[in-house]
Amino acid sequence: MSEQQVPAATESRLQLEPAAAEGLRAFAAKTRADADRLAAVLEDVATNGLPAVEDCTPWEELRAAHLDRLAAQRPAVA
Repeated sequence: MSEQQVPAATESRLQLEPAAAEGLRAFAAKTRADADRLAAVLEDVATNGLPAVEDCTPWEELRAAHLDRLAAQRPAVA
C-alpha cells in the first residue's frame, strides 16, 4: 500500500486529544495489517490457485466459531 503524506496541520483543523490520536493510529495500523494479510492471501490464490475443498473449513463452522468468540467477549445481559 502506498504511504501518502498527510497535509500539514493548519489553523482550520481541529486537533485531537493525544489519546484519541493514538487510538486512531492504532486503528490505522490494524487496518493496514489486515489489508496486507488479505492481499497476501489473494496473491497466493492467484499464484497457486484455490485450495482443495477437502482442505477448507465450511463457512458455517467459521461463522459459529466467530459468534462464539464474540459472545465470550461480551458479558451476558440478564
